[in-house]
Amino acid sequence: MSNLARKYQQQQQEQVEQNSKSIGEIKIKKSWLTPGEKIIGVAFAGLVCFGAVHLISTQANIYEVNKDLQNVEAKVKEQQKVNGDLQVQVSELSAYDRIYEKAKKMGLVLNENNVKVVQEK
Repeated sequence: MSNLARKYQQQQQEQVEQNSKSIGEIKIKKSWLTPGEKIIGVAFAGLVCFGAVHLISTQANIYEVNKDLQNVEAKVKEQQKVNGDLQVQVSELSAYDRIYEKAKKMGLVLNENNVKVVQEK
């Protein structure tokens, strides 16, 4: 056999061996993240989700407290209005002329020698 024929035969054998090797080989696919990095990523994602839920629940609680505060403030204003109306009624009912008329109806007589003036503080 000549040298050229031998080279051709060797090339064919190498090709057959390479084809059989490629069929028999199982390629191991390497991932771009290691298992430790995956665990850290999952833990970080879990913390972010927990933080988001905690933030939303805190905001909901703040909303409820503000709502209750506004309700209490409205009740206080309403009560202040009632108190103001009652104060006006007290001032109307405690007018000197009205008291004098009521005293006359009950039979009391004004004696100017027996009157004492009381000053308010």
